[in-house]
Amino acid sequence: MEFSASDITVVLPAFNEADTIGDIIGRIRRISPEFGVLVVDDGSSDRTADAARVTGASVIVHEGNLGNGASVKTGIRAAKTPVVVLMDADGQHPPEAIPSLLEALREADLVIGCRSPDAQSPFRHFGNAILNKFARVMTGRRILDLTSGFRAARRDALLEYVHLFPSGFSYPTTSTIAFLKGGYRVKYLPVEGMGRRKKGVSKIRPFRDGLKFLTIIVRLAVLFEPVRVFVPPGLVLFLAGGAILIYQGIFWGRLEELPILLVLSGLIILFVGFLSDLVASLTTKRKS
Repeated sequence: MEFSASDITVVLPAFNEADTIGDIIGRIRRISPEFGVLVVDDGSSDRTADAARVTGASVIVHEGNLGNGASVKTGIRAAKTPVVVLMDADGQHPPEAIPSLLEALREADLVIGCRSPDAQSPFRHFGNAILNKFARVMTGRRILDLTSGFRAARRDALLEYVHLFPSGFSYPTTSTIAFLKGGYRVKYLPVEGMGRRKKGVSKIRPFRDGLKFLTIIVRLAVLFEPVRVFVPPGLVLFLAGGAILIYQGIFWGRLEELPILLVLSGLIILFVGFLSDLVASLTTKRKS
């Protein structure tokens, strides 16, 4: 994909980031004054919007706090350029890495800036590793950093899946899996200097949001490749019930209700899985 600096919009979802937003935008401007900068103020109670306007950035203000994902969706829809860079406004994503993301995007549809293990707390690194592994099982694809919000992408591809993005913090999870299962080219780029937010307190709650991430992974797997979700448990129930029935028939001379229920349950789950896969193949746009 070929593009110039004027073809790029940097979208900054922000909530109470008045202390950092000006510095972030200034660093983006120093990379290229031709980049469009769009700040989506998600109902901040401080002067985030004013601080962004002073820099000359475009600003959209939500009337209330709708969520990080809702701000990202607003920004993607409002941007008019073919390329969109998504990054946080709290200082944890270095704008200086934007040129590297864009260079990698010339041979991809989505480029994700990956964090190093030492850029995260041990607890968060462990949690993200579990999410990456779980997503790999659900999608059958290698995923290096599922939840990083620092990424560059083709806007037309983002618009194809933007309606799936949740309003909370899990839009990176959704977009990554959607691009992979949609057949788009996804690259991972290690980014030095990615770390924790510079000021303020993180709005992510590890346990609550971690469970949401897992739920979203399963939902997306059901949407894009339901066979991976339904067939394994269906086969386990069917084979277990069948084995018990054979054992009872040979050694007991009678059949109990439980293994019959297991067999029927397995068949129903398998039927749902194959039917869902048929529906997914008819309704989901797949690319080779």
